[in-house]
Amino acid sequence: MKTSKLFSPETVGSIALKNKIVMAPMTRCRAIDSIPNELMAEYYKQRSSAGLIITEGTSPSPNGLGYARIPGVFSENQVEGWKKTTTAVHKNGGKIIVQLMHSGRISHHLNMHKDALIVAPSAVKAAGQMWTDLKGLQDFDVPKEMTSQEILHAKTEYVAAAENGLFAGFDGVELHSANGYLLEEFLSPISNIREDNYGGSIENRCRFVIEVVTAVAKAIGKEKTGIRLSPYGVASDMPHYPEIEATYDYLARELNKLDIAYIHLVDHSAMGAPPVPLEIKKRIRNNFKNTIILCGGFDKESAEAVLESELTDLVAFGRPFINNPDLVERFENNWPLSQDLNMDLFYTADEKGYTDYPFYKME
Repeated sequence: MKTSKLFSPETVGSIALKNKIVMAPMTRCRAIDSIPNELMAEYYKQRSSAGLIITEGTSPSPNGLGYARIPGVFSENQVEGWKKTTTAVHKNGGKIIVQLMHSGRISHHLNMHKDALIVAPSAVKAAGQMWTDLKGLQDFDVPKEMTSQEILHAKTEYVAAAENGLFAGFDGVELHSANGYLLEEFLSPISNIREDNYGGSIENRCRFVIEVVTAVAKAIGKEKTGIRLSPYGVASDMPHYPEIEATYDYLARELNKLDIAYIHLVDHSAMGAPPVPLEIKKRIRNNFKNTIILCGGFDKESAEAVLESELTDLVAFGRPFINNPDLVERFENNWPLSQDLNMDLFYTADEKGYTDYPFYKME
């Protein structure tokens, strides 16, 4: 019988994993006052049989807290809160990294701290609405175009947050440059219409991302640094543009020069978007010599197949981990997956639909 690659060990940068199954980052909105808590620690602990857990998007700055009840990692209280999660996961034999997500223009002032600013590469408002606990759904605010000083400040915030992540006990850091948030906003000529060194050409539009990755890798170690990308994504009002493939081709080559631990590619076709063309996945794979993680609508069989194809080294699963905290064991033992997924409870504030999904029980 052929040995399953899915359950074999893997090393990502400096992180030794017990299997090739990654729990994908998923916003769950349980961080009251943006501070990680015991409930969140229990949630991640339950899922620590994954080879690697990537946390929900975690803001490096008060300016990046665009959603209600998302955590940060820029204050002492937040670092102390995250220690509960990292300790619980490590005690259970898991590995966990923090995803740094600055929401950029995908934001509303009602969700943010008093003196925070909604910033973006350009003052281009995103289409769509944002949930606020005070007034329900509200249109996105118009962001403030970042000055050169604010760009520099944002880079220092990413570095400080990455260092805080290691202080909190995380095994590494993922920079969220996907799904329409601040880093990806710089990549797109639709959300970035700047006329300085950070806008215009592909090289200029990639500059902020590359500078942030460079600074973070220097601060915490390239072997602890990864990045998430979503070419052809549809989240957060990111229309496609003619230079997408050239942009990500260039970016992958530049990231390869930095020798960071991994690139995490997310495909939104499971959300109804066109699939990411195989050619761009192959190009990124060829341009980047270290670990690749693929995410987007996989089941056990398709995960096995993509590992066999050598298009990726690890496979990330999102929603299946929500209602199957023991997803790895279910895959390994061919136990049926729970189909009891309550989407109405994805972003609520308590344990319902969060830590109360049962583990598999043998009849």
